[in-house]
Amino acid sequence: MPPIETVTVGARPLTPAELVTVARHDATVVIDPAALARVAETRALVERLADDPEPHYGISTGFGALATTFIAPERRRQLQASLIRSHAAGTGAEVEREVVRSIQLLRLQTLATGRTGVRPVVVETYAALLNAGIAPIVREYGSLGCSGDLAPLSHIALAAMGEGEVRDAEGHLRPAADVLDEAGIVPLVLEEKEGLALINGTDGMLGMLLLALHDLDVLLTTADVAAALSIESQLGTDAVFAADLMALRPQLGQADSAANLRAFLADSPVVASHRDPAVCTRVQDAYSLRCSPQVHGAARDTIDHARTIAVRELSAAVDNPVITPDGRVESNGNFHGAPVAYVLDFLAIAVADVASISERRTDRALDRTRSHGLPPFLADEVGVDSGLMIAQYAAAGIVSELKRLAVPASVDSIPSSAMQEDHVSMGWSAARKLRRGVDGLARVLAIEVITGCRALDLRAPLQPGPATGAVRDLLRTVVAGPGPDRFVSPDLETATDLVLSGAIAAAAVAAASTSSEIHATSEATP
Repeated sequence: MPPIETVTVGARPLTPAELVTVARHDATVVIDPAALARVAETRALVERLADDPEPHYGISTGFGALATTFIAPERRRQLQASLIRSHAAGTGAEVEREVVRSIQLLRLQTLATGRTGVRPVVVETYAALLNAGIAPIVREYGSLGCSGDLAPLSHIALAAMGEGEVRDAEGHLRPAADVLDEAGIVPLVLEEKEGLALINGTDGMLGMLLLALHDLDVLLTTADVAAALSIESQLGTDAVFAADLMALRPQLGQADSAANLRAFLADSPVVASHRDPAVCTRVQDAYSLRCSPQVHGAARDTIDHARTIAVRELSAAVDNPVITPDGRVESNGNFHGAPVAYVLDFLAIAVADVASISERRTDRALDRTRSHGLPPFLADEVGVDSGLMIAQYAAAGIVSELKRLAVPASVDSIPSSAMQEDHVSMGWSAARKLRRGVDGLARVLAIEVITGCRALDLRAPLQPGPATGAVRDLLRTVVAGPGPDRFVSPDLETATDLVLSGAIAAAAVAAASTSSEIHATSEATP
């Protein structure tokens, strides 16, 4: 797919690919003119209600537990500014720039629907911040995932007001007022309803879900590649992945992963070398080899379900109160993050299990009693060298951490706002731990790729198949092959970069002799 250079907001819901390209690659954002017209029309209704002596929540009242408190017109600007300042209460480490940009874009999309009641200038200011590369400082902790991702969104709104700190386009930490001034952006002075409109949304958890789905599309194909390397180098069979066997259990993800394994193992001299029952007397491979498509496939199905939820959420206009198309101002609970929180937790389970089976395949390759002829730990001089022993320790440590991260956040709830907000989603927490999980999975797969490629080298003069051979050759451009012990950590980091970039998956897909069989989890796969 050609790179996306410009993303139009307001004409239709954003696509996942558009979000990723704005968040990670700084694509330019433009606002659909018809969307601005809708925004102006809705704003006119809000201003009429603001003049009404009857209170209207979020327009002429306080918020949350103070929803029944009427606010006089001359105090409403102060009310909006106070809302943002008080709710910008995040603490902890800075959130990653790509996450901040995804939140900015998603809130912009909601503002452009015309359902929130803000002025057109608010929409234009949010687009200008994105296009200037200005990333407000958002902190790790502060959101309960209900009433929206309040604290993260408040930090972004605070920057639009010219307050707080931001990272400029060069990544320097500076006062927001100075950076906005240099960019020619006039700080917002918020009017009635606008404070709430800027902070009521699932944008933080949704942005992190979409980024994770993009990465997992690549990692699930990479998991199939890593499994093929292990199966081939450990003299496993590809017969168990036959299409007719997969059809006996019509699970879609399983069938796709099995098709990938068939393609990645096709035409392998190593696999062919032990097809004869007289040569290989093993009846069955271990589960971690034989059941790879079942585990990887279940993860693929989980990703597909999560993507369905994410795409629905991309079509949402989350605010409270919301202005309906027929002009009503209605309170609602659409800001509750449960739908997104559940799939974030579901993905964390899948990530942990895919990493777990990968680590088991790595461990088998290093154990001389189970590796079918490979030296202990794939060491060069047994007894003097340790080979990849501690690389497996690293994988095991990561998998243990991923299992802890798989404990769902969405089953927890701590009441807040004087018991007005008495059940919350914890979706932000679910998203934060999934990001750590995705990184851990990439590292575990990188260790399996290094192990599988070294094991294949040690099978010489037998040669790997076209797909696995291409991966081995790519890895060898940056990571040396078998030999005496050396500093291992740089190799793990370099291989992880290849995994996360999609280069490992792309090399296998391009070289597979039956590339038409390759099944990606989405169009984002390399």
